[in-house]
Order: sequence, then C-alpha cells, then structure tokens
Amino acid sequence: MKTVNHWIDGKAVEGTSGTYGPVTDPATGARTTRVAFASAEEVDAAVAAAKAAFATWGTSSLATRTAILFRYRALLDAHRAELAELITAEHGKVHSDALGEVARGLEIVELACGITTQLKGELSTQVSGGVDVAAIRQPLGVVAGITPFNFPAMVPMWMFPLAIACGNTFVLKPSEKDPSPAILLAQLAAEAGLPEGVLNVVNGDKEAVDRLLTHPDVAAVSFVGSTPIARHIHRVAGEHGKRVQALGGAKNHMLVLPDADLDAAADAAVSAAYGSAGERCMAVSAVVAVGSAGDELVEKIRERAAKIKIGPGDDPASEMGPLITKAHRDKVASYVHGAAAQGAEVVLDGTGFTVEGYENGHWIGLSLLDKVPVEADAYRDEIFGPVLCVLRAESYEEGLALINSSPWGNGTAVFTRDGGAARRFQLEVEAGMVGINVPIPVPVGYHSFGGWKDSLFGDHHIYGNDGVHFYTRGKVVTTRWPDPADSAVDLGFPSHR
Repeated sequence: MKTVNHWIDGKAVEGTSGTYGPVTDPATGARTTRVAFASAEEVDAAVAAAKAAFATWGTSSLATRTAILFRYRALLDAHRAELAELITAEHGKVHSDALGEVARGLEIVELACGITTQLKGELSTQVSGGVDVAAIRQPLGVVAGITPFNFPAMVPMWMFPLAIACGNTFVLKPSEKDPSPAILLAQLAAEAGLPEGVLNVVNGDKEAVDRLLTHPDVAAVSFVGSTPIARHIHRVAGEHGKRVQALGGAKNHMLVLPDADLDAAADAAVSAAYGSAGERCMAVSAVVAVGSAGDELVEKIRERAAKIKIGPGDDPASEMGPLITKAHRDKVASYVHGAAAQGAEVVLDGTGFTVEGYENGHWIGLSLLDKVPVEADAYRDEIFGPVLCVLRAESYEEGLALINSSPWGNGTAVFTRDGGAARRFQLEVEAGMVGINVPIPVPVGYHSFGGWKDSLFGDHHIYGNDGVHFYTRGKVVTTRWPDPADSAVDLGFPSHR
C-alpha cells in the first residue's frame, strides 16, 4: 500500500510517530493509501526548517523569488493532468472539476509571479524640511496553512505561493483525507528551485494542527474549513499571539426574482448546487424563489437534476462523482431522510443511489427539497453535499431578510433582469461575495476571497490584496539627512544659507 509521508527541508521524510490514517478511493470505497500523521516533534522539525530558511529567503531579492515562481508556474501547467488525477483518485471529483481546481489555483501562482508591483510601498518627500516618509511591507517569518479536503490543490495554492512571494517560509498541513496533491505541489516547487525549508508539508490530525496553533515560531495561520473549527483556530492561535485568517462554512443563497430568466436560473442552480457533489463552500445550497417564480423554477431544476450523470471521476461521461467518505455520505443522506418530517417537500431523493460495479463507493444522488422551513435541519446546517433547499418568499424584502438572517455570509447571488433590483441587492445583502446572474461568485485571483459573519474569523480575506497584507506587516520610515553643504568634508555642494 502506498504511504504518503511528509516534506520537510526540501525532501520527503518518513513519518516517525507510528500513527497512520487511511486514504480511500471514494468511487470504490477501497483503501488505497495510508498517510503518516505527524507528532508534535515532527511539526517542530518542519517549523525549524522553515525558520532556518527564512534567514536567507526573507531577505532574498524579488527577482530571485519571482524567477522561481515563474518556473513553478510552468511546471504546474505541465503537470495539470497529473495533479487532477491525484485529486480525482483521493477526493472523487470528476476529472473536469479537478482540472478546474488546478486552474483556479494557478491564478494565485500567477498573482505571486507579479508580486513586485504588490510590494512597491509608498514614499512622500518633503513632508517637512528635509524630511521624507516611506511605507514598506516586510514578511512575517514562518507562516502556516491548514487546508480542507474539498480542494486539496487549489486551497493550498491560495496560500503558500503568495506567502513565499512576500518573503515568508511556509508549513502546510493538508487534509489527511486526500494528502497526495500537496506533496506533489511541494515536489514541483523544489524542482523549480525553491530553496530547502521554504515550503514544508506535514500530514496529520488534531495533534499537528494544535502544535502549529501554539508554536512560538509560527507568526500567522491561514485556515479554510468548517465554522466551528475556524472559530477554534481563530481563538487559540490568537491567544498565542498569531495573525489569523480563518475561513469558515456557508449556506449560500440564490435569490430568484419573478422577472428572472428561469431557464438560466435553473441551469445555474443545478451547476452551483450539485457541481463537485456539493462539497464546496461556495455551493448554492439554498434557492429563495420570490412570488410566482417558485413552482416553475422547481420543476425546471428537477428536470435538469434528473439528467445529471453520476459515476467514477475518471469516467469522461461522469458529471458528478462520489462523496469523500462513507461517513460523510451517510451524514448527508440523514438530512434528506429527515426533511419530510420537518415540513419540507422531497421533490428528489438521491439517498438510495448507487453505481453498478462500484457498489461499495461513497455514492449519493441529487436531492431537491422544496418549501423548506427555516427551522428544518436541512436549511439550518451546512450539509456539504448534493442537497438543494428551495425556500419561498412573497417579496424581495422578505427574501432579502431571510438571507440576511443567516448566521453565515460567505457568498450569495441574485437572478433578475432588473438592474435597479440587482444594485439594491448588492448593497443590501450581508455577504462577502455577491453574484448578479452569476451563481458562484468566486473572485478572480487579483481580488480577494472571503465572507462575512460566521464565514470568516479574522480581518483579512484570502489572496488578492488582502492576502498580500496578511502575509506582510507594514513599516513606516521617517528620514532626515543633513544638508551635504554642511558636511565636515567638503563635497562641493553650495550652501543654501
């Protein structure tokens, strides 16, 4: 059986804790790999390597850093298919989704390649007689990233390329459920010429995470995952004096107004709710249908959802793959099983779905719940699976109030033909990312990704300008030089007196 170990100080390092976790093929349910879980001492070794590397990397030239990043970008491009195959094998998403994940991660590598313009600083001359003031940004030191299972390549690439471009060194703790893509990312970085110790990967569970949160040499922690864990990481790392950006969960709403193009809205709802099996924090999991839009919209979604081809991620015909684990599959199914008793109409029940020849895989079909009460568990919880809830509202104001009452505020969307209605929505909705006739409004790499309320703990969004600010700290330098005409050594400058 394949073993995934750690990557410390520029090389693969076998685990010494004696503890391993299983990695399964979600399509078959078979254990294909084991992953070494790092002890606190192994985390310490990774942090020590990063700290030693920072002594030179932190003062390296921007030209050196960007040359390596450009080579890294080329290698990632050449290995897109290999990365996507690893994602499919361990996460289960279909190959096209996996390729899309790699492409979105590459956007941040490209942003990091242009870090020179992001770190230019500011200068004001003659703020007073002979006095200049400059603002510069400097790296923090050793920073850490803790990333989720649903995007095992993209989310790490949202963090470490920008962090190391800014002059930091990095310790990554990827999800133990699909760790292989992170190791390949580190290997390719070394091949691109990244010095030893600048990027390290430690696999593990709570022990590894807790050590990163409390280690005195870790200056900052980035996290993407569920809200309870994000809240915990923000609290514990903050108590230990660290800068924290912790992105939590979501219940993303799509408001459909009566004037909307219902075919376009239905297409968007299906792709946004069921793409990647719903295992993404930007999935639309709640559609709010306003007024007369409801019945027709639900029928159009049902028709489209029933045609989605579900199968192994490496089958080109598959449009949706399995869920990551059997336990997660069972948890997702429980929300559908209990929906009717809590007042919802079950339009589609995908919980009994299986794939011939792959009966032990973590399969679930598409479920559609209509007229879901706000008290129902299927609406209140982040399900993280292919379950779409439809709620009804009589007016724009009622729909907006419903969305704003959610404890989460990650992403949202409105579908309408009315520009005035869309403008009001973008200003009045309480969410960090808004789509107008765009169902999954994930910002491009040079803007920043992040939500409001219980979807974000910390002051900085991830990547974009916020990412640069998170991985650097500002310094303001005020300078006065004596007039060279007053020098004790005659330099030939005329006196101004």
